Amino acid sequence: MSAGWFRRRFLPGGPLPTPRPAGPHASPVPYRRPRFLRGSGSSPGPADASRRPDARPVRSPSRGRTLPWNAGYAEIINAEKSEFNEDQAACGKLRIRRCEFGTEEEQEWLTVCSEEFLTGHYWALFDGHGGPAAAILAANTLHSCLRRQLEAVVEGVVASQPPMHLSGRCVCLSDPQFVEEKGIRTEDLDEVIGRELEASGQMGGCTALVAVSLQGKLYVANAGDSRAILVRRDEIRPLSSEFTPETERQRIQQLAFIYPELLAGEFTRLEFPRRLKGDDLGQKVLFRDHHMSGWSYKRVEKSDLKYPLIHGQGRQARLLGTLAVSRGLGDHQLRVLDTNIQLKPFLLSVPQVTVLDVDQLALQEEDVVVMATDGLWDVLSNEQVAWLVRSFLPANQQDPHRFSELAQMLIHSTQGKDGSMGEGQVSYDDVSVFVIPLHSQGQRDSGH
Repeated sequence: MSAGWFRRRFLPGGPLPTPRPAGPHASPVPYRRPRFLRGSGSSPGPADASRRPDARPVRSPSRGRTLPWNAGYAEIINAEKSEFNEDQAACGKLRIRRCEFGTEEEQEWLTVCSEEFLTGHYWALFDGHGGPAAAILAANTLHSCLRRQLEAVVEGVVASQPPMHLSGRCVCLSDPQFVEEKGIRTEDLDEVIGRELEASGQMGGCTALVAVSLQGKLYVANAGDSRAILVRRDEIRPLSSEFTPETERQRIQQLAFIYPELLAGEFTRLEFPRRLKGDDLGQKVLFRDHHMSGWSYKRVEKSDLKYPLIHGQGRQARLLGTLAVSRGLGDHQLRVLDTNIQLKPFLLSVPQVTVLDVDQLALQEEDVVVMATDGLWDVLSNEQVAWLVRSFLPANQQDPHRFSELAQMLIHSTQGKDGSMGEGQVSYDDVSVFVIPLHSQGQRDSGH
C-alpha cells in the first residue's frame, strides 16, 4: 500500500477529525425500494417494523416489468433486525460514448466529433449497515459513475488485447497503490456517498456487488460479503470472494503495524485464539501477526490484554469490535463506540474484479449467474443453490417469469420451512437475489 496515498487520505498530520454535525437544512435520504419493484404490491414503510418473522413477504417485479436479459429478482426484509430493508438493488442499460475526432485541422476547429456508443447492462446489489441511506445513494449513483468511468477507458475495453489482463483474471485484488499509479478513480462512488451522507446528516455504509456486461464479457466486481456464482449443468464457478475481517486479517494487521496511531492505544493488532485475561500474563499462548499465515507462541504481556483488532471467528468476526466487513462504501463517520477511533482507514472501496468471457462459453439454456447478499449465503451453500437452480429451470422452461420465480424459491429456501434446503436454518437478515440468464443474451452486448 502506498504510504503517501494513505497519509493523504487518512492522516492529515493532526488529530483524527470528529464528525461534523448536519447543517440546519440537512435533508435525509428518502427511503425507497428499487424502481423496478414499483407496482409489485406491499409498499414498504415504517409499518414493516411490526412484521412477524414468519410472515415476511417476498417481493419481485410485477409480471409486466422486464429486467435486462430477462433477469429475475426477489427480496425479503429482515425479521425485525432494523426498521427498514437495508439492501438495495439496481439494474439497467449502459450506453458508453466513444468520441472519434476527425483530422487535425478538424480537431483544431472542433467542428467534427462523430459519436458512437457501446451498449451494455449492469446489475448491482448493495447491502447496507447502520441504516439504508448509503445503499440507496449507491444504487442511485451507480449508473452515472459506471458510465463516466467506462468512457474514460473505453478504448482499452474494446482493444483486441485489453490492458490489465482483462481476460479472466482478478484485477486490483487488494493494492490501492496499483489503483493510484494507474489513475483509476475507483473511489469516485465512495466519495460521492461520503459527501451526500455528510450533507444529509446521516451515517452508514454498504457492501457492493456489481456485474457489468460489455463486449461479450461479464465483469463482476465485489467489495464486501455478498457473493456471485456461475451455475452450469456440470460446473459451479465462484465469481467473487467475500471480504471480511477474517479473510483480510493480514492486510488489516499490517496497516495497524505501519500506522499504530490508528489504534489509539486501545487495541492490540495481534490475534489470539481466545480473549486473554489477567490470569494469562506470563503464560505462553498462540498468536498471529500480519506477517504470519500460521500460528506461533509468545508470552503474554500487558499490552496483549487489550481488545483485539479482529475478534471472533467466521461470520462472527468483527473489525475493532464493530464491523463484519472489510470492504465497501460509506462509513466515513463510523467510530468505535465511545471513542474517536475511525474504522474507515481499515476499509477499502477497491473491489475485486473477476472477468467471465461469456463469448468463449458453450452456453446451455439453464446457465445462470446468481448474485445475492449475505443473507442467502448464511444459510445456503454454493452447492445447495446450484442444486435448486438445476432442479427448477429444466422443469419450467416455458414460463417467461421463471428466473424471478427461481429467485423467490431461493429466498423461500432460507426461511426454514418444510422442504427447504437450509436444513432448518432461517436467515433473519435482509435477502436480495438476482438470477441472470446467460444463454443467447450475451450476444446482444457484443457489438455497438
